[in-house]
Amino acid sequence: NWNDLILSSGINAEYGIFWENLSPNGGGLPTGPLLAAIEAEFGSFDQFKAKMSAATIAVQGSGWGWLGVNPESKRLQIATCANQDPLHATTGLAPLLGIDVWEHAYYLQYKNVRPEYVNSIWNVVNWEDVAARYAKALS
Repeated sequence: NWNDLILSSGINAEYGIFWENLSPNGGGLPTGPLLAAIEAEFGSFDQFKAKMSAATIAVQGSGWGWLGVNPESKRLQIATCANQDPLHATTGLAPLLGIDVWEHAYYLQYKNVRPEYVNSIWNVVNWEDVAARYAKALS
């Protein structure tokens, strides 16, 4: 049925992006065109990080926080998706950075303290992968 198809495609797409978005050598700031776009859209990297963190932490139940790019306007947007709803299929945005807020993503280390998990994930974001996704989405 349709819901099973959405669930299966969402799981495959989202986790493929999620694991590539992370690196033990990650963290810090993005560079180049991605940083310029973040600063143009959100004012600064810190303002972007605060807005993305707040939106992600606020997801009710299970779901995802996303940084995506609108393929038509080429502008960055923050979005959230419930459960496994795929970002592109539900919003039209090309996914760049996803933060999984299903409890299985963080429960063993952070218990039910989602804000601590979301604030910590910035230390392992693979900005090279996010930047490559951004460049591909613009081409």
